Amino acid sequence: MPELPEVETVKRGLSKLLPGLKITAVTHDTPKSFPNAEDDVQQSLIGAKIMEVKRRAKVLLIELDTKHSLVIHLKMTGQMVFRGEQNFGAGHPNDSLIGELPDKSTRVTFEFNNGAKLFFNDQRKFGWARLIPTAEVPNIDFFKKVGPEPLSEAFTAKDFRERLLKRPGSNIKAVLLDQTIVAGVGNIYADESLWGAKIHPTTLVKNLSVKQTNKLFEELQYVLNLAIEKGGSSDKNYVNAEGKRGSYLSFARVFRREGKDCPRCGTEIIKTRAAGRGTHLCPHCQPLPKNTKPVA
Repeated sequence: MPELPEVETVKRGLSKLLPGLKITAVTHDTPKSFPNAEDDVQQSLIGAKIMEVKRRAKVLLIELDTKHSLVIHLKMTGQMVFRGEQNFGAGHPNDSLIGELPDKSTRVTFEFNNGAKLFFNDQRKFGWARLIPTAEVPNIDFFKKVGPEPLSEAFTAKDFRERLLKRPGSNIKAVLLDQTIVAGVGNIYADESLWGAKIHPTTLVKNLSVKQTNKLFEELQYVLNLAIEKGGSSDKNYVNAEGKRGSYLSFARVFRREGKDCPRCGTEIIKTRAAGRGTHLCPHCQPLPKNTKPVA
């Protein structure tokens, strides 16, 4: 599953290419990937002009002048590949980013008035592109449940603490990964921000001081912004909007650095499990909370 920085990177790339273009045709190979009624497609998609490309949590939103939006979830292996005067690819890093398209992984093809095409490729067929009235997008179950954007200017450290305290008896890593608490944070950035804040991942939320949650908020925003700047992580499935692997992991301080020295204190970084996920931490900088058994 992509994390917030990877999808933001895709959004920023498409934002440079799509606005102003009109959709002249669309084809798809399976209703699962494009679950839309043909009448809706003809009335609200064909001939529509793209107004803006947005992101909410880990989902892309392409807003149209017909007061409809394409809501696109890339899931595990989705790609968005633009071919025109400029060629751009974003998503799962296989040869479809640079090969002849459409290919066997192409699920949906959008054609534009300038002759360009946008291909939605998805090897595993888990992703989808839904056409929805823009006014109804907030009513999708996912959007009703998802938490606030951690990088929103309106989201404060106080708001962050209040959101965390909705699960006071849970460990902090589990709560960071809970999309209903805060949107878009996944395993990489949870580990990185907890290391930055010197908090052990199994610490219960109710035992965190205001000072600690303020520092965690600061570190979470730092690592998310850094990852966006670097084009996302290069973790398995994501490349940036120009088809280049994200470079964030080369700057990671703890994630996938087990056996290496902590860049802050020199202690060997370890890998354990927390919240059911592989977890990287420094045992010196992030001491185990008192009365807590080590995680096997």
